[in-house]
Amino acid sequence: MRKRLFSKQQMVETAVAYLCLSPFLILFGIFTVYAVIHAFSMSFYDYSVFTTPVFIGLANYVELFGSELFRKAMGNTFTYAVVTVAMQTILALLVANLLNRKLVGRAFFRAAFYVPAVTPSVIISLIFTWMFFRNGIFNYALGLLGIHSNVDWLNNVQAALPAVIIVGIWSNVGRYMLIFLAGLQDIPRSVYEAAEIDGATGFHSFRYITVPLLRPIVTLVAILGAIGAFQVFTEIYIMTGGGPMNATTTVSYLIYINAFNYFRMGYASAIAWVLAFVIFAFSTAQRKVLDVEIYY
Repeated sequence: MRKRLFSKQQMVETAVAYLCLSPFLILFGIFTVYAVIHAFSMSFYDYSVFTTPVFIGLANYVELFGSELFRKAMGNTFTYAVVTVAMQTILALLVANLLNRKLVGRAFFRAAFYVPAVTPSVIISLIFTWMFFRNGIFNYALGLLGIHSNVDWLNNVQAALPAVIIVGIWSNVGRYMLIFLAGLQDIPRSVYEAAEIDGATGFHSFRYITVPLLRPIVTLVAILGAIGAFQVFTEIYIMTGGGPMNATTTVSYLIYINAFNYFRMGYASAIAWVLAFVIFAFSTAQRKVLDVEIYY
């Protein structure tokens, strides 16, 4: 009898739980699960929104892998992702390690570094667009350092992508700094004290204690950074529009122009699925290289 009552109570609790979750599950099912499945099916069609979808099999994928523009966009995306992830991870770790010490105004600097992470990327992109003008603040700052530059960064084939990379690094360092700070504060102080007794310097403590103990967090930050970097769009759309001469065209921007400029929804869906596979493969490779298990 007690077992039956307990079972009935469990069923009621489960039903209530699913009832409370139902709004989210419905929205998730419509806007995520259905959207993903529909996008995959559309990748096998010639579909322009205004016409009836025509099944064309793998034609979109064949065209995609034969496209020079797609190869260019993929190269730009990989360059952006590798440089951005590496630099923002290193800088975030160094800044977190510095701000974990007892410094005057530590709370202010923590907040200041985190501000870009909560600032809308549209605003950041507009501000940096003005800064990268030929007569903008960036060239002026370089002049103060003795580097006299007259480059119109966003209209220069060689300089446009590095400029966008700088924006990506600057806007994400604070976000990952916060994650590293949480990890640093979880390392027992006694470990460092034991190292100091053994004669370890600050650099040796950082190299042989801090970095190894933060390895799972480094892996997490690298994977999260890579997922975000491969999907970079706002900075490209606002700052360069993919130019000059497709020097900053990324895969996400290529999806946008095919879907909403050329209305080639099937082709855009094929690009999106290839990008999803690339992100999955890159994230898996990162975990293999760093050899860390992450439990979500």
